[in-house]
Amino acid sequence: MYKVVRKRDTIRIPAEYIRKGKSLNEHIDRLAATAFEGRFDDQNRFVLVTTNHEPIDRGRIIHGDGAIYQQVEFDAVLYCIEDYEVVEGAVTEVNDFGAFVRIGPMEALLHKSQIMEDHVDINTGMGLVEGRQSGKRIGVGSSVRGRVVSLSPDTSDPRRSKIGLTCKQTGLGSHEWIHEEKEE
Repeated sequence: MYKVVRKRDTIRIPAEYIRKGKSLNEHIDRLAATAFEGRFDDQNRFVLVTTNHEPIDRGRIIHGDGAIYQQVEFDAVLYCIEDYEVVEGAVTEVNDFGAFVRIGPMEALLHKSQIMEDHVDINTGMGLVEGRQSGKRIGVGSSVRGRVVSLSPDTSDPRRSKIGLTCKQTGLGSHEWIHEEKEE
């Protein structure tokens, strides 16, 4: 789920940005974007974009550093994932152990044991997963609906975050399967 919130945090403005006749506000947008975007915040929400950066009061200089530590207030577009949330995404890759699904700005793993109740055969060359008995298929580009069953964000490197999905419950799986179930 996406949210827009107003946040407050501190950025470091290096000494080389402090020049006579130059405004620090010119640098705050770029430095704040670099400091906050593409990272998790303190509540494990992924910060996509920040805008409307406004400095709060005067910054502080820490002895021996020479940089200004400036509090800023800004609007942030967040991508929030909750445990057991139902998400939609597209299959981006099929491996021997399952499929990767793009959900928002992240990738989640749909393990082969969590795709369907049927045993599955995986063809990595064709990028397909097929049920042995049911004949149901998903492949690269397939739209799926899944439930988040495990969530382990890595705040130091968001690309290493681990998100696990399941499609074994009613109303989940490939959009084609869901439409077929509704018609029956």
